[in-house]
Amino acid sequence: MIRIGLVGLGVIGAFYRAAITARPDTRLTAVCDLRPELLEGYEPAACYTDHRRMLAEAGLDAVVVTVPNDAHAAVCRDALAAGAAVCVEKPLATTLSDAVALGRLARASGTPLFTAFHRRYNDNLRALRSTVDQPVRHVTVRYLERIEDHVGVDAWYLDPVRCGGGCVADNGPNAFDLVRSFLGDVAVTGVEIARTGGVDRQAVIALRAPGGATARVELDWSFPGEVKDVRIESAGGAVRYADLLAGHPGFKQSLEHEYRGVVAEFAELVRTGGSAPGDGVAALELVESCYREESRVTRA
Repeated sequence: MIRIGLVGLGVIGAFYRAAITARPDTRLTAVCDLRPELLEGYEPAACYTDHRRMLAEAGLDAVVVTVPNDAHAAVCRDALAAGAAVCVEKPLATTLSDAVALGRLARASGTPLFTAFHRRYNDNLRALRSTVDQPVRHVTVRYLERIEDHVGVDAWYLDPVRCGGGCVADNGPNAFDLVRSFLGDVAVTGVEIARTGGVDRQAVIALRAPGGATARVELDWSFPGEVKDVRIESAGGAVRYADLLAGHPGFKQSLEHEYRGVVAEFAELVRTGGSAPGDGVAALELVESCYREESRVTRA
């Protein structure tokens, strides 16, 4: 039985709770949040308001980190130091230097550090992947929503410091991971970002793979509704499309099966003691590249 602690009981924490408790090989042993009122109803899991105390007392094998983005690095660092395998929501950190340091710590200690890209496990995406003709010429990913409809109690999303910027920092990693799943490593070749109150509200990012394939990522936090989709153009001319929300009509309903996939892969990693891939760092490199390219263009 894998004993898991959950740090952060906001909107996404509920999906982890459901996925962990649904499995026979994982147990939600402890939960932690700075807001005591959010701990209600989590018994018989041990409840804490201090993650360090939880790590010291709860006898955990693994920790899931769903705290605000700016706290990811500190909580992950403490969990790795305590010898607990870590599953952390994207982005791995709000700065590339923190993400790289966490990766070094995980490798030095031999402790898994797993960044959760939940869209990888989407059933429609997996069906798309099975039909795509190789090689791929172009990928388009759209991630459009009205962020206020999704944050719930997690108002920190709208704080550019705590979030790391806005839609590029928070939704960007999921979109970039989808691009990389088809094209491999890519580089940012162009970016347009629109902000309100210092927060990224819209962005269009162009990317290119070393072999010449291209991608376009469209992000919007002011969209009236929700669109999450992927379009693939193969070199032979075939076009394939996946609506990641199709078949999941309820609000955030697609997240239910996606987070079951996240927890399943994390549990296997903990069970086997394998090393997690460095995809969290790779996604953050692209986020920082977007902001650097925007700054370069603005200065020019």
